[in-house]
Amino acid sequence: MDAETSRLLAGLLRAERIAHLATLRERAPMASMTLFLAAEDFSAFHVHVSRLAWHTQDMQRDPRVALSIAQTDDRRADPFTLMRVTLRGEATQAADGGELKAKWLARFPAQAINFELTDFSFWRIAPRDARFVAGFGRIHNLSAAQLMQAAL
Repeated sequence: MDAETSRLLAGLLRAERIAHLATLRERAPMASMTLFLAAEDFSAFHVHVSRLAWHTQDMQRDPRVALSIAQTDDRRADPFTLMRVTLRGEATQAADGGELKAKWLARFPAQAINFELTDFSFWRIAPRDARFVAGFGRIHNLSAAQLMQAAL
């Protein structure tokens, strides 16, 4: 992946705030919208989810997940030219020493209410690999190391 494509991927992961989290529910895929926060070096992606949600229950049973992030639809004539990336990895419940919460609230201030509820927790998704589509026909398969290289 060249420097310009890396820059586009990093920009997408830093600008977008909404992702679709795919989990395995009763041996079938299930996707749901969630908010996400990328680690500075793209070594991890965090979600803050309720244990009442299906996706959280699914991650407790099977940590294999995918997180799909797309460029916001700007109503262009051909939406297939929008950038998107799907990360595959493993999810683990994350302990928060306060730094993660502060970063989350800086990005999502309206989500402060969720920290008053006892059923919400952070989950860390460690990427195994990724598939980045920088536009129609511009497809890049990336290892976790290559994904982290794009953060530089």
